[in-house]
Amino acid sequence: MKQIKKNFKVLFVSSEVYPFAKSGGLADVSFGLPKAMSKLFDISIIMPLYSFIDKKQFAIEHVESSFKIVLGAKSYSVKIWSAMYEGMKCYFVESPLLSNKKNLYGTPQSGYKDNDIRFGLFCKAVVAFAKECKDYDLLHLNDWQSALCATFIQEDEAIETKTLFTIHNLAYQGIFEKESLEKLGLDANYFHMDALEFYGKINFMKAGIAHANMLTTVSPNYANEILTDAFGCGLDGFLNKHKNRLTGILNGVDSSHFSPKTDKALVQKYSVKTYDKKVKNKKAYLKERGIKDDTLPLFIFIGRFTSQKGVDLLIEALKELGDLNLHIAIIGDGEAIYHKQIKALAAKNKNIDIEFGYDELLSHKMYAAADFLLMPSLFEPCGLNQLISMSYGVIPIVSRVGGLRDSVYDIEKYDKELACGYGFSFDKNKPNTLLESIKKALALYEDKERFKEINLHNMGCNFSWSASAKEYATLYKSLLEPRA
Repeated sequence: MKQIKKNFKVLFVSSEVYPFAKSGGLADVSFGLPKAMSKLFDISIIMPLYSFIDKKQFAIEHVESSFKIVLGAKSYSVKIWSAMYEGMKCYFVESPLLSNKKNLYGTPQSGYKDNDIRFGLFCKAVVAFAKECKDYDLLHLNDWQSALCATFIQEDEAIETKTLFTIHNLAYQGIFEKESLEKLGLDANYFHMDALEFYGKINFMKAGIAHANMLTTVSPNYANEILTDAFGCGLDGFLNKHKNRLTGILNGVDSSHFSPKTDKALVQKYSVKTYDKKVKNKKAYLKERGIKDDTLPLFIFIGRFTSQKGVDLLIEALKELGDLNLHIAIIGDGEAIYHKQIKALAAKNKNIDIEFGYDELLSHKMYAAADFLLMPSLFEPCGLNQLISMSYGVIPIVSRVGGLRDSVYDIEKYDKELACGYGFSFDKNKPNTLLESIKKALALYEDKERFKEINLHNMGCNFSWSASAKEYATLYKSLLEPRA
């Protein structure tokens, strides 16, 4: 592909970025993608400077800019800090209202009541910083927390910066009371169905869809799904009006952070050529967790305990798995009702091990130890766990939705000549199909030669950001280069 001019400047805007702040896959994408794009563009990252971020640890020490912004009738002081991390220039927006919270968005039960002002403030500060610098050609916005940037840019005729808005998860839209419009200093004319109005309230996600120059989402299949009533979360009609600006691009993984060849969390690094060493990680993990018999297959679940992640399907399957010859390791956090049910099942069945909360280091150990990944999502815009698992020689068991459908090909149609990942996929709407897939996986585990062959094939595939970066580069180019 022809090298794109490096003098185009891009600001990648996200509410969370790994390793500074993370609640989910958005954080991984928000570092991995711009890092891959930096080979083609002059690209920087900007995010909130939450109070829990250790400035000293990440050498966040230089104040690039200090100014005030006005939202509605109130004025807010803002500082823009900066740091270099793994070769990436990272900016951080600090303002007391935005920054001084214990969590990113709220508790697992509900978001902070002032999230409208917090992230309106973030967006207004980002636009003010971009205007002050005067040389950003494009703002790449991500999810509802940064969506208002597109609206604030549209309001200011002095800003020529283009915007691209990526929808990572349509289920989270940033919906607030109508009064938020005045608090944000936005014109009342935005309160209509073709802008921010949403059933008598305002919707930040709609702002990004309505006002950005281009729209993307995180897999081709999800781009089609969100145009339907089943997956559109009430915005399918609105998205259909704007579908000519919508493209689906499958996410990747940062191979510098997720690779068994270099992962410092592992007791034994391994690769396609040294695959047989992987078992040492399994033995070490099971010993650490107090689990006996390392000859049995290990199934893992890593994720939030929410309906979206298919936890109801998982719990139903767990009720039947206690008597089977396998180990199941679960790490996650989320809704209290799921905590209670999973804890009860783990207490009843010795082959179920659970860790509440999230531990990045432990999750890496689990990938290296596991034989199969359980990912029974009811919907999944893209998903990263299945890509990471295949890179580590773990066969995914997934529901046939969203990016899971795009990235995991059914193992029954395995073709060693195709450079795609294989696993077990099932229809989430049919009863017992997760359990049936697990039983198929147990049969595959007994066929050691075929089990190894498929794992080696998957590990040899490229799940990095390189392919995605090329597709985004084409979109950037279409926005930034004048047409002949």
